[in-house]
Amino acid sequence: MPRSKKRSKRGGQHVAVQPFSDEDVSVETLSHCSSFSDGASVPDEGETGDDATQEDLHYKLQEYIDGTMDKSAKTRQSALDSLKTALATKILYDFILERRMTITDGIERCLKKGKGDEQRAAASLACLLCIQLGSGLESEELFKSLKPIFRNILTDGTANVQARQACAASLGICSLIAENDTLDVYATMECLESLFSKSYTRDDGTRVALSPQTTVLHTQALLAWALLLTICSGTEVRRLLNKHLPKLPSLLECDDVNMRIAAGETIALLFELARDLDAEFEYENLGMLCAMLSSLATDCNKHRAKTDKRKQRSVFRDVLRAVEEGDFQTETIRFGTERMYINSWVRKRMYDTFREYVGSGMNYHLQANEFIRDVFQLGPPLMVDSAALKAMKFSRFERHLYNAAVFKARTKARNKFRDKRIDVGEF
Repeated sequence: MPRSKKRSKRGGQHVAVQPFSDEDVSVETLSHCSSFSDGASVPDEGETGDDATQEDLHYKLQEYIDGTMDKSAKTRQSALDSLKTALATKILYDFILERRMTITDGIERCLKKGKGDEQRAAASLACLLCIQLGSGLESEELFKSLKPIFRNILTDGTANVQARQACAASLGICSLIAENDTLDVYATMECLESLFSKSYTRDDGTRVALSPQTTVLHTQALLAWALLLTICSGTEVRRLLNKHLPKLPSLLECDDVNMRIAAGETIALLFELARDLDAEFEYENLGMLCAMLSSLATDCNKHRAKTDKRKQRSVFRDVLRAVEEGDFQTETIRFGTERMYINSWVRKRMYDTFREYVGSGMNYHLQANEFIRDVFQLGPPLMVDSAALKAMKFSRFERHLYNAAVFKARTKARNKFRDKRIDVGEF
C-alpha cells in the first residue's frame, strides 16, 4: 500500500502512538548504518525503496519520542516500549545522536513522573540508548543526567520495587559503558553492595525475612555489581574478594533459584579473577564450598520445581568445575558468517547482560554494533552482500536430506554395538 500516514496534528490535539511491531523489523543488511529496510511499507512513485522506508521509520521513531512527553501514562508507556524494540533490533546511531537530549529528557520525565512499569521501561530504554551510542562523550552526558535519578529510586525504600530492580540493572550497564571515573564506578558498586548484602546470613546464622520482590531486587543488584567487577583494578578485586567471598556462599541457600544462580556465577567469576591475579590462589574453605556447589549440581529436593532444578544443575556443574579446576565450558556464538567464543566468566557476564537488553537482536548487534563488537574484540563490522549470503545457505529440502543422511549414518554406527554388549561380570 502507498504511504498514507498523516503528520501529527498541531494545536495540542492528541495523536495515538502506534506500537513498533515485528513487521517494522528488518535485518537484511549486515553493515553499520543508521536505518534499515522496512518490509511493512512500499515506496511512493519517484522514491527509491531505501529512501521511502527510511523516511517512514524516522517518522515513526519521532512519534515515539514525542510520545514519551505525552500527558497520558498509557501513551508514554507505549512510546517507551516501541523505542525499546526499535533500539534492540536496529542500528540507529545517526538518528538518535541528533535527538539524544530530547530522548534523555523524555526518559527523565518518565522516571520522575511515572509509576512502576513506566519507570522500568524508561530505565531499560536508557541502557539501550547507551548501547547504541557506545562509550563516548554522548553516553557520558546522558548518564550524568540520569545517574542521580537512578540512585534516588534505587535507594528509596518506598519506591516501586520493580522500578528499583530496573534502576539497579541500569546503573550497572550504564556505568560500564558511560562512566569515565573509576572512583565513581566503585561508588556505584558500594551502592549495589548495600542492597544485596542484606541477603547475607547474619553472624549468628539467621537470615532476614525478605519478600520475593525484594529478593529479585537484591539479585539484580548482585548481577550489576558482578558486571562492574569485570572492569575493576587488581587492587580493588583483591579487596572485594576478601570482603565478599566468605559471605557469598550463604546466598547459595536462598529459596529463590535465580539468587542461587547469580551467587554461584559471581563466586565463579571471583575465583577466575583471583587466579588471573595469582595462579596459586587458594581459598581456605574450598572443601565446604565445593560440597555446597556439588549438592546444588545434583539437587533432588522434591519441594523445588523441576524446571528450577534442571536450570540449577546445569549452571552449578559449570560453577563447580570453575571453582575446583579453574575450567570454563566454552560456548560458541554464531552470527552471520562469523563466530565468537564465550571462554571465560568475565566474557559470559558481559554477554548475558547485553543479551538481556537486546534479546533476539543480540546476533544482529554482534554483526553491526561497533561498540559491542569492540567489547568482544570482533573488529569493525563486516560488509557482507546479502544476496551472496543467501546463496550460501542451504534450502530447506537440502537441509532435510543432509539431516536424514546424518541420522542414518549415526543409527548404523550405533547398531554395531547394541548387540555386542560386554558382560561386566567377566572382568
